[in-house]
Amino acid sequence: MSEHIATKKTYIAAWVALICLTAATAAVSYLELGPFNIVVALIIATCKASLVVLIFMGVKYISQKMTLIVIIAAIFWLFILLALSMTDYLTRLWR
Repeated sequence: MSEHIATKKTYIAAWVALICLTAATAAVSYLELGPFNIVVALIIATCKASLVVLIFMGVKYISQKMTLIVIIAAIFWLFILLALSMTDYLTRLWR
């Protein structure tokens, strides 16, 4: 089985990007953005998770269609769970 191995340069670039995004998360936490604090934090977290999955878990180099289908199904399921959670959150009566 021949697997693609990323170069050391790719791993270092991904690591530097993750460190920068972590610093951005810490910096944004000090800003007062109102309700957009959570939105910005989730966008940064999504970028970090995408880097980890694509580079370190090797999904970027996958050529098997079944694996791609499973990944797409997992992301779709995540969106369903987030949508259901948001409908619950938006319909609650806050006191």
